Amino acid sequence: MSGEYGGLVAAVTGGAAGIGAAVAEELCRRGARVAVLDLDVTSVPAHLTAALCDVTDRASVTAAVAAVTQELGGLDVLVNNAGISAVGTVEDNDDAEWARVLDVNVTGMARVTAAALPHLRRSPHAAVVNLCSIAALNGLPQRALYSASKAAVLGLTYAMATDHVGEGIRVNCVSPGTVHTGFVDRMLQGFPDPVAERAALDARQATGRMVTPEEVAAAVAYLASPLSGSTTGTALDVDGGVTHLRVRSVQTVAASQGESQ
Repeated sequence: MSGEYGGLVAAVTGGAAGIGAAVAEELCRRGARVAVLDLDVTSVPAHLTAALCDVTDRASVTAAVAAVTQELGGLDVLVNNAGISAVGTVEDNDDAEWARVLDVNVTGMARVTAAALPHLRRSPHAAVVNLCSIAALNGLPQRALYSASKAAVLGLTYAMATDHVGEGIRVNCVSPGTVHTGFVDRMLQGFPDPVAERAALDARQATGRMVTPEEVAAAVAYLASPLSGSTTGTALDVDGGVTHLRVRSVQTVAASQGESQ
């Protein structure tokens, strides 16, 4: 096994599609043996190891991690990518929906990490990367529940990094902006004007376009890499400038220039 990840084993939850699939392929390209943990693994290519896993079920998680580590001989990198979305204000989601989303997005990460820790402790290059979101630190409209879950992921990342740094386990997270996945394309079809809605999603990023899954995957690969041994407790924004840039439009710049003349 050659490459940056040569000889290492990585597991990616929710790795059968979207961002998770891009992460799995990127880690594999860099030399890792990669296991995909997902509810449906029928689409997982043959060069990756597939394991059925429901992150809301501790027995399922334990069994999946045990199967992967037995087949691949251990675990060095865990990517907690599995997650679900939620739309609406605090009035729009009932208690059952709050419990469902938090169970997947937050407690699910804790379950998988807890099952992985005994194996990670045996690795000289142990790393955990959680998938967070710009929603953790930016007030996005109609995303109250989702934002709450991702803010919890951010806090969980820092706490886990603190708890396990002494064991040689690095913990970081990636906070993507709006990522152009098949899920987004399907969602757009539910709007009266999908083209206009796509343009609005592109415009949210200062770069003028949505983030690609491959860009998120590259960020995950950087954080989990053995070459990043001094990077822990970090949240890496891959957001097209949403969090920190306040770019003026061409019209605004032209108007301000006209006023100054």
